[in-house]
Amino acid sequence: MKFPTYKYEIQKYAKGFKLVAGCDEVGIAPLAGPVVAASVILDPDSIGKQRSKHKWWYRVRDSKTTDEKERVLLVNFIKDHCLDFGIGVVAQDMIDEINIHQAAMLAMKKSVEGLKRKPDFLFVDGLHKIKTVEEIAQEAMIDGDVKILSISAASIIAKVARDEILKNLHEEFPVYGFMEHKGYGTRLHRQALKKFGVSPVHRKSFTFVQEVLRHFCSVRNFQKL
Repeated sequence: MKFPTYKYEIQKYAKGFKLVAGCDEVGIAPLAGPVVAASVILDPDSIGKQRSKHKWWYRVRDSKTTDEKERVLLVNFIKDHCLDFGIGVVAQDMIDEINIHQAAMLAMKKSVEGLKRKPDFLFVDGLHKIKTVEEIAQEAMIDGDVKILSISAASIIAKVARDEILKNLHEEFPVYGFMEHKGYGTRLHRQALKKFGVSPVHRKSFTFVQEVLRHFCSVRNFQKL
């Protein structure tokens, strides 16, 4: 298992930047629910030089390698040891309107705008910088959530925030099992879609959801004959 370091942030601080943030999104692949992003400015004074079991950030890493129980603990450590964090949410209707890539970039922009303390440098996970936040110097890095501590911290905050949203959606639409799969296209979720049809919180631009919509439409048309 790979763990991120704080060396990338230290390099930027050494070049004169005052506040360095990391940004990441979660929820690209699910068939339902929003895409969520977070931006985090970690407190350099709380990091120290070496990773050790005694450091608060010892287990902080890409949220995809953590389980729900551990994320709940880590997110509290992160929030207690950061200078600021912001969260951006883009709902499924907007995803359908502008496509998932643009929605993810919009969620990241919103998370940056949610910071009370404006960073002067931003690490972004993935291939693309946030074009609509041109006033902040940026660097996009593939697998940034594996390499850069502030991005890993952002991924955990975003994941916990999105999971909470899906838990609430589960209460509203319990037949789909959102509590268990968080909107991802698991076998359970696909079976529920085939049985109950598409809910208002499903992404209607996604291929499988479209297939279900066409199926139910064809069934209704047949029944009218």
